[in-house]
Amino acid sequence: MTPGARLHSRTILEGRDRSGARAMLKAIGFRDQDLARPIVGIANTWIETMPCNYHLRELAVQVKEGVRTAGGTPMEFNTISISDGVTMGTEGMKASLISRELIADSIELVGRGHMFDAIVALVGCDKTIPGAAMALIRLDVPALILYGGSIAAGRFRGQDVTIQDVYEAIGANAVGKITDEELKELEDVACPGAGACGGQFTANTMATVLEFIGLSPLGTTSVPALDPRKRGVALFCGRLVMELLRRDLRPSAILTRQAFENAIAGVAATGGSTNAVLHLLAMAREAGVALNIDDFDTVSRRTPLLADLKPSGKYVAVDMDRAGGIPILVKRLVDAGLVDGNQVTTAGTTLVEGARSAVETPGQEVVRPVSNPIKPTGGLAILRGKLAPEGCVVKMAGHERALHRGPARVFNSEESAMSAVLARQIRPGDVVVIRYEGPRGGPGMREMLGVTAALVGEGLGESVALITDGRFSGATHGLMVGHVAPEAARGGPIAAIEEGDSIVVDIDARRLDVDLPEQAIRERLKRWKPPVSRYSSGVFAKYASLVSSAAEGAITRVDLS
Repeated sequence: MTPGARLHSRTILEGRDRSGARAMLKAIGFRDQDLARPIVGIANTWIETMPCNYHLRELAVQVKEGVRTAGGTPMEFNTISISDGVTMGTEGMKASLISRELIADSIELVGRGHMFDAIVALVGCDKTIPGAAMALIRLDVPALILYGGSIAAGRFRGQDVTIQDVYEAIGANAVGKITDEELKELEDVACPGAGACGGQFTANTMATVLEFIGLSPLGTTSVPALDPRKRGVALFCGRLVMELLRRDLRPSAILTRQAFENAIAGVAATGGSTNAVLHLLAMAREAGVALNIDDFDTVSRRTPLLADLKPSGKYVAVDMDRAGGIPILVKRLVDAGLVDGNQVTTAGTTLVEGARSAVETPGQEVVRPVSNPIKPTGGLAILRGKLAPEGCVVKMAGHERALHRGPARVFNSEESAMSAVLARQIRPGDVVVIRYEGPRGGPGMREMLGVTAALVGEGLGESVALITDGRFSGATHGLMVGHVAPEAARGGPIAAIEEGDSIVVDIDARRLDVDLPEQAIRERLKRWKPPVSRYSSGVFAKYASLVSSAAEGAITRVDLS
């Protein structure tokens, strides 16, 4: 602690007037000596609705033990999580991105209400990671994030498989490429235990972000969920947060503009999820860091794609750990001057100091050297144009086409698009347009993995493009353009597209266009009427009324002017 500084928890626990508070806490087993120590909040996202967070109860036990041995008193509390993989393709998926805001708000509320001196957040599935980060940024007490780790790969007929393979198999089954029995066999083995989805999908992408940006200790996130080493990682994190408290090292001292650029480089170098754009923009807004959507393109252009990870590559997250984990990737980029190694991390060391301890497995093929990249530029591109004046995001992991021109097949919901795909109504060369799935229009900006995976499963992945004001799963691959802004529900140009319009996706020119004069688009939009929302009350309606553009991270905000 800063010399002379008073612990936050003393306000709620110290003095005659706080006797009632102490009496309440003694009712659940805390003693005077416990309450005299620094109080550390353990924000847990354990839930029994998915494998991603299912094991976090056990990890919390180890974190709390680490806090106690280092002289603190832990107090565990829980928040929510929505599984993208379970809810995919249903109305329930609308809750996923919305949950990020609720996770952030709930951790912040408990932190402010109980005045914790420090916090460790345990996270797993996608939105728990940025949600926890946003809360810690707001609270700005000494804190770190412990990622629960990746699920092991499933084994199907001698091959490693992930949940991505199941969704693609649904499309393959729809066109008769595999039998119902084969689909069931794959379903039974794809997810063999606890942990987050196994490729460089959104959870593992955001875990990579945590190490590059400095909110998780280097080398901790890539340890798999059920690896015995994870218990040691959790114990270490409990001890480490007490050291952060003693040093008064807060997120505000870690999350600089350079740290955010480091995080973007980590996403680009691993072919990571486009959802990182939303989440890093949201985190930057909370931190007061000037970051915009075009910065992702700038950093990605200068960062080579080095990690050969699914969904577009060969390996899964467990292979990344066997190769040496995120630290070997950090070391490559630091040594090449592609990230700022002087940035401070939650371990209390700089990124370059942490990278010195990286141990690379001899002969590993998961992470390429900078001299021999998979692709000379990173996996993210930001497009603008007639259809995306505020920008949109495409993931280019190495094999996708750089140019596609085709007729629009227009759908006003994910379900209608999925029905057309499964009915084999999409043809090679088409551009599937899915709109009214943006932050406000959905609401909640659903992921389109069901549709994109079905297209791949039907053999159309290399001949069809898809554009949407919704978003994509980290497991999505192919020429898929998301986060189109302004969204259709706000009267963005995507609302003016009609069946058969010629759509042009030009990655090299960073353009998303329609072969129509600007005046024609304006005339169509004059006739456009916003759809009536299905939700007039409750959390979906509240979110739709407060949410910003995807180009700003789809954050919720209130006008206080």
